[in-house]
Amino acid sequence: MRLDDEQESLNVEDRRGERGGFGGFVGGGNIGRLLFLWPLIRPLLRTKIGWVIIIIGALFYFGNPLALFSGKSSHKVARNDDANAIFIKKVLRTTERVWSNLLPKYSYRYSNPVLVLYRGHTRSGCGYASAQMGPFYCPMDQKIYLDLNFFDELSNNLHAGGDFARAYVLAHEVGHHVQNILGILSKIHRLQQQAMQMGNKVRANHLQIPVELQADCLAGVWAHYVQSRLEPGDIKEAINAASQIGDDVLQKRSQGYVVPDSFTHGTSRERVYWFEVGFKSGDIRACNTFR
Repeated sequence: MRLDDEQESLNVEDRRGERGGFGGFVGGGNIGRLLFLWPLIRPLLRTKIGWVIIIIGALFYFGNPLALFSGKSSHKVARNDDANAIFIKKVLRTTERVWSNLLPKYSYRYSNPVLVLYRGHTRSGCGYASAQMGPFYCPMDQKIYLDLNFFDELSNNLHAGGDFARAYVLAHEVGHHVQNILGILSKIHRLQQQAMQMGNKVRANHLQIPVELQADCLAGVWAHYVQSRLEPGDIKEAINAASQIGDDVLQKRSQGYVVPDSFTHGTSRERVYWFEVGFKSGDIRACNTFR
């Protein structure tokens, strides 16, 4: 994807420098956090084992000591991390341009979401956020949460490399923001709550599937309007990413078998299909995954 001349979005919170992602939780920076932890630390000061625990904890707090024994250069990792951050900020800017121009044609006003970059774990308006959760959108604070390490996971473990695969991931989350503006997320959330109150978890899961497929379709709509920036192979990268993160493929890879009742995002085939629908049409009305 050609983004050399694109600006970086300003709607970004970079929390990668926050240790543990809970900066401001108590107040007073590090002093506030130490006061908060003091009841746990004080008993440990009385024993040698306690001192060992404190020292190890301090090492992990101020930096990962295992990095000293890895074969990777911390400077190289930092450079890659910063390059990914710059790239994804530029992608976010393209989504802002597309949706700000497109939604008014459907009588909706687009408001920019905020992208939160973090490392490890952080807080969100929807509760605790961790890297294991993958990227997600929180409608409560209208922010997208992304641990940039996910891109390594996407490339190395999910077999979905390429810059446009990363762009597709962000565009999918922005698609959820568009759904929030359209009032779709709140409607589905109410239906899911009703299903859970009735003890029907399968129904609640399946209600999520068209939400995710529609976000894929909206990512395709975005891709339709940035075609001038695409390079040969970009769409194939997005389609491959959509295929590799289908519920069926992920379950088969992780546990060796598939449980359709637990699906929440749709099959690989469905995810690819709806991305292509959005890309070919460029019309959000074509993204009716609820029919």
